[in-house]
Order: sequence, then structure tokens, then C-alpha cells
Amino acid sequence: MGILGLSKLLGDYAPSSMKENEIKNYFGRKVAVDGSMCIYQFLIAVRQDGNQLMSEDGETTSHIMGMFYRTIRMVENGIKPVFVFDGKPPDMKSGELAKRKERRDVAEKALAEAEEKGDAENVEKFSKRLVKMNKGHIDDCKVLLKHMGIPFIEAPGEAEAQCAALVKSGKVFATSTEDMDALTFGTTVLLRNLTVSEARKLPIKEYYYSKILEEIGLQKDEFIDLCILLGCDYCESIRGIGPKRAIDLIKQHKSIEEILKHLDTKKYTVPEDWMFKEARRLFQEPDVTEPDDIDLKWTEPDEEGLIHFMCQEKNFNEDRIKNGIKKLTKARQGTTQGRLDSFFSVVSSTTSSTKKRKLEEQKGSSKKKGRGGGFRLGK
Repeated sequence: MGILGLSKLLGDYAPSSMKENEIKNYFGRKVAVDGSMCIYQFLIAVRQDGNQLMSEDGETTSHIMGMFYRTIRMVENGIKPVFVFDGKPPDMKSGELAKRKERRDVAEKALAEAEEKGDAENVEKFSKRLVKMNKGHIDDCKVLLKHMGIPFIEAPGEAEAQCAALVKSGKVFATSTEDMDALTFGTTVLLRNLTVSEARKLPIKEYYYSKILEEIGLQKDEFIDLCILLGCDYCESIRGIGPKRAIDLIKQHKSIEEILKHLDTKKYTVPEDWMFKEARRLFQEPDVTEPDDIDLKWTEPDEEGLIHFMCQEKNFNEDRIKNGIKKLTKARQGTTQGRLDSFFSVVSSTTSSTKKRKLEEQKGSSKKKGRGGGFRLGK
């Protein structure tokens, strides 16, 4: 779920904190990608005739195809992705997981009814709701990424929290996920729609954490409390309080404790034994691996390993996979060459300016102080 209604609230109260961008503008950037979210996306979106892709022996392969081609697309655009996978969910998330199971049970009944009626539209609709990621899907993608030369991390807890830690440490430029709680964990930049299908032509939405706090007028802990009031994965929210009321209360009282002192409990229902303090602590001090202990390395793709895994083990067409490998290899070379070209063009510009200035000095002409070129390597 992430944070309920946060994207709309930011659109209303902090519009300048978000801008739309094109994937090509992230050339040279390192991005932490929520791998668990990606797998779920691919299981739903990568389909054939309304069904998930399957190997000859009936094994689901939609996630592998999605991970292969979307990763190539990122590398072709000069992005250096590192995928982060969920570890053990916090104990406090058990309530949210139980709700998801209930929704699955409802969807299973609805699917059975749709199949009995021959309602193809609802069959597809409820089939997607029943999609569930498992450890096998994650292990497949780890093997694939290893052969592609793309680094990955298994977080001790939530993937979004680990991504945010990498961004805050300066290891990477941004977090890529559809879950808005990456902002609650403090990622300085959030990218949404980076891993969606190119065919959908959705612009990448780029959120800036510092601008959110500045424009809404909140401190870090106040923003966390706002997110808890909106609705998060770790505890219930106060019934009857919507986004506008939540932000008004936080601005007025600054914390949930102070809100509770002044709240009309006849009008608003506070959950019994509400664990908002524990939820706040999870956002403030999430279970993550220290970024300094993580060594990110992007290596050349293992063509032989990729072909064996994708074609012999997973039954993908060899010509298509080889074509993908060529794109991946060319993209890696192009990224390196692009950086070198940028470097040399800057040096050349600086040298040219220096020569011109010296020539003017020799002629004794009046002159303005020249500025040397400079360059910045993106994270």
C-alpha cells in the first residue's frame, strides 16, 4: 500500500516538489530500484493472450522477461541500476499482510464466479489481483541480474527503506519504486514509472524530499506523523480523518501525541492500543544494511551464462536473447564512451579558452576574466 493518498496530497499542497522527466535525462545516474515491486509489476503486466508467460513445463516466466528487457532499457539510457529486494517484513506489517490475504480470498471467489459465467473481462481482472510473488521469482531474477552484470542487494527488512538509505548516503542518486513510503523513509529523490512498460508512454515522476518539507512547511518527524495519519502498512489510522484534515492537524499540533490531546474522539475513532509510536520508529530507524558496508559493482554481462539460463533453463528464444545481450553490451560501452566524450569536450573547451586569453594578453587588449570549464559526474 505504501502511504494512502500521499501522491494526491503532494499534488495539492506541494506541486513544485514533483516534476515530470524523460528516462534519457538520467544518463550517468545510479538508481536503487525496488526489485520486489518490479517483480510484482512484471507478473501482472508481462502477459500473452491475457495470461502470464509460461515455459514449456508450465513455469511462470513473466518476471524474468520483464526484468531482462526493462533492465536493458535502463542501461541503454545510461542508467546504472542496483536492484534491492525485500527481506523479512517487520512484525508490525502482519496486520496489513492479513488484510491482503482477505482481499485475495474475496478475489478468488469473484474469479470462480467470473469463470463460471464466462466473463472474460472479470476473469482477467481478478486473475491479476491474485498474482503473488514468491521466493522462486526473486531467486530467478537474482540469477538473471548476476549474469547481466547488474548488482543486487537483499535488504534485511523493507526494500524501500534500504533504497532510501543508499540515496541518503550518496551511493546512488534516487530510489525507483511505486511505493510512496520511500519518501517517509527519507529518500531525497523518488522516481515513479521508471520501470513501467515503454509502450504505456508514462512520464517519469520525480519527487524531491527537501522541497516537500519546505513547501508543506513540516519537519522530518512531522512528515512521518502525517504519513501515519494518512495510512501506512504498519498500523491503523484514525477513522474519519482524511488528507486535508490530517495535514491541518499536523500543522497545528506538530505531533500525533498533541493531536490526540485535542481530538474530538466522539467524531473521530482512534484505534484501540494504537501503535503509532512503533510505526514512527520503524520509519525513523528502519532495519537496513549500512551503505558503507555495501560495494556496488557493475560488470560485463556473462553471455554464455545468460544464454544457458534464459534459453536452456527457461526456454526463451535464443535469437531474441542474443539480440538482447548485444543491446546490453553495446549500451554499457556507449555509457562509458559517453562519459569519456563529455570529459574530453570539457577539457578541450577549457584549453581553448586558456589559449585565447593568453593570445589577448600578448596583444595587450582589454580583457574580461575567463571562466574555466568544469564537469560533474552524476551519482
